[in-house]
Amino acid sequence: MRIGLFGYGKMGKMIESLSIERGHEITAKIDLGEREIDYSAFDIAIDFSTPDAAFKNITTCFEHGIPVISGTTGWLDNFDQAVSICNANETGFIYASNFSLGVNIFFELNAQLAKMMAALDQYEVSMEEIHHTQKLDAPSGTAITLAEGITANSSYTNWKLDKAGENTIPIHSKREGSVPGTHSIEYSSSVDSIEIKHTAHNRKGFALGAILAAEWLVGKKGVFTMKDVLNLS
Repeated sequence: MRIGLFGYGKMGKMIESLSIERGHEITAKIDLGEREIDYSAFDIAIDFSTPDAAFKNITTCFEHGIPVISGTTGWLDNFDQAVSICNANETGFIYASNFSLGVNIFFELNAQLAKMMAALDQYEVSMEEIHHTQKLDAPSGTAITLAEGITANSSYTNWKLDKAGENTIPIHSKREGSVPGTHSIEYSSSVDSIEIKHTAHNRKGFALGAILAAEWLVGKKGVFTMKDVLNLS
């Protein structure tokens, strides 16, 4: 598999290393500001760029018939348009706020727990996410996905950063040291608490999940999720 990397920061470099270990070839490394791109040089694109660059990166690949794996957050106001461009060009697309296999299983556990807790109004839910100090967005894309998993399966209707309220999930964001990512969800009542938690030990899981998604997507047309990759649908 010939891979074009959009974004060559820490994640891009880790994807490069793991891809080579798995027998793939990195044939393009596109970082911020680069304009001369040979789209014929790669079979699939993996995008971990920036919110400002992601939409153009992704849709230009689609226009050249190249499927895309994207883990860039902060650009999703344009997601539906990207999906339309993908379908119009009959190529493939997987977006995930987090490609870690463990996190995607955690998403499913979170949704199932929300269903189980939905009728128990004596419990109040809250969420905490902790990341390294270089992470600028808050809450994390993963935390937002978790919140959406709760709102889709309960009477909660929205989330707010650090603020609780009626039908509102409070998300507490912390930035500490070099933490790769920790997410916890707690249901608390006057008599007990139930908590589920995912802790990433390093970034390798994120990178490996993106590569596995790319391997799965090759040759497919349409818009998919990690639930499809992991056969969790």
